[in-house]
Amino acid sequence: MAPTLTYSYSFLLSTTPHPRLSFKNPRFTVSAKKSGQNEETTSNSNNPFNFDFGKLPDVTSLIPASPNTSSGLSFGRQRAKDPRTVFVAGATGQAGIRIAQILLREGYSVRAGVSDLGAAQELARLAVSYKVISNDESKRLNAVASTFQDAESIAKAIGNASKVVVTIGKGEDGPTTDVTTTDAVQVIQAAQLAGVGHVAIIYDESSSAGSTYNVLDGITSFFNNLFSKSQPLTIAEFLQKIVETDLSYTLIKTSLAEDFSPESSYKIVVSAEGSARADAYKVGKSQIAKLVVDVFSNTAVAENKVVEVFTSPSATAKTVDELFSMIPEDGRRKAYAEALEKSKAEEEARGAAEAAKRLEQEAKKLEKKEAKAAANFTKEAEETASSADIPSVESLLEKAKGLSTGFSFEKFSSQLKSAVEKANGESDVQVATIKGQAKAKNLPAQKAVVKTPPRNPFALKTKEAPKPAKQTEITSTEKRKIFGGLFQQETIYVDD
Repeated sequence: MAPTLTYSYSFLLSTTPHPRLSFKNPRFTVSAKKSGQNEETTSNSNNPFNFDFGKLPDVTSLIPASPNTSSGLSFGRQRAKDPRTVFVAGATGQAGIRIAQILLREGYSVRAGVSDLGAAQELARLAVSYKVISNDESKRLNAVASTFQDAESIAKAIGNASKVVVTIGKGEDGPTTDVTTTDAVQVIQAAQLAGVGHVAIIYDESSSAGSTYNVLDGITSFFNNLFSKSQPLTIAEFLQKIVETDLSYTLIKTSLAEDFSPESSYKIVVSAEGSARADAYKVGKSQIAKLVVDVFSNTAVAENKVVEVFTSPSATAKTVDELFSMIPEDGRRKAYAEALEKSKAEEEARGAAEAAKRLEQEAKKLEKKEAKAAANFTKEAEETASSADIPSVESLLEKAKGLSTGFSFEKFSSQLKSAVEKANGESDVQVATIKGQAKAKNLPAQKAVVKTPPRNPFALKTKEAPKPAKQTEITSTEKRKIFGGLFQQETIYVDD
């Protein structure tokens, strides 16, 4: 009698819990029935799939491995994108493994991002052996090492994939390892680096449900928050990270259930964000996987949309076009673009205002310098005028103002006439002794005769220096003002 293999995992072969980066004491149990005898084989070796199936055919050649994941993407020269290749982040997760299987059934090539490459290849060999996936599908399955810790390494693992899918929730990076919104941000950034065309994000809201009032859950949550480097982003913060990129995206909010649950038999309903109905039920993991594959077949109808997906007993089957065509596009990206444009305009306005303010300050400084220079020039001119005994303009103006107040043309004519008559009767300069001053006034005016000495014919014709004039002694002077004080006449008396 041929051996028969039974396993408890409802979708694919399952392993016991293992950490994200490495297996510690993995355990895999196989129950075989042969000739009415039960036998259980348990292995605790370092190999997580160390078992003996007897004469199991070698299917190593059916699983393409990627020994050098760094060759998946060259940031200097990106590989051409294949529209039929999808990168599944967390391919060993509860939803990720179903998405990978349905993608293979629909003819897509899958780059499965896993944290433990060796364990994933062993699991794929088992899937081929027990006809979970066919030999042809295994040829289109490429397992690549990828964690959620580094965007650049994820971008290399993405390779030539044109589409990316990631599921946020419990057990989405292996049976017991969760994928948080912070981990999903690394995938979004990697997709941006790799030049991916479309990203589908599944957000399992049941994983963020309230407390179960379990003491162990509370202790676990406390220590996870205590030792974690940072708290996971909220869904609003995560969406903001997405809209800040130029990626085309579809965010699916849902509550996942097992495939054998009653809700999985209901039809899917897709509604706009925040419009879930009262009769909303959870969605089976295989159902959500099928919806994601349908979205990848027509990304235009689901581009840049945030939807809520649930099942309903009264719902009818619809195509992906019918499900998404009535959903409006997410307004966050438009609002972000408008806010960015407004911020840019405000920054330019602030720059222009600051430039105008600087120009105004420079103009004020220049005006102060010019005023100071003009004041210094006026001060120097006044000092020069005072040192040269030159009347200032202000004094002349004051005198002219005084003249104009008491000015009379008839008085000015009479003063001018008397001054001329007196000037004709008197000489400008009177020369007399003190005793003969009265007598000298009555003497007639005579013309002075200048006698020149005879020339010596024998003298050399040289230019003689002029003889100094005879020195006279000034005895007294007389000054008087005429024409209303504008002019001053001075008479000098000398003793010869």
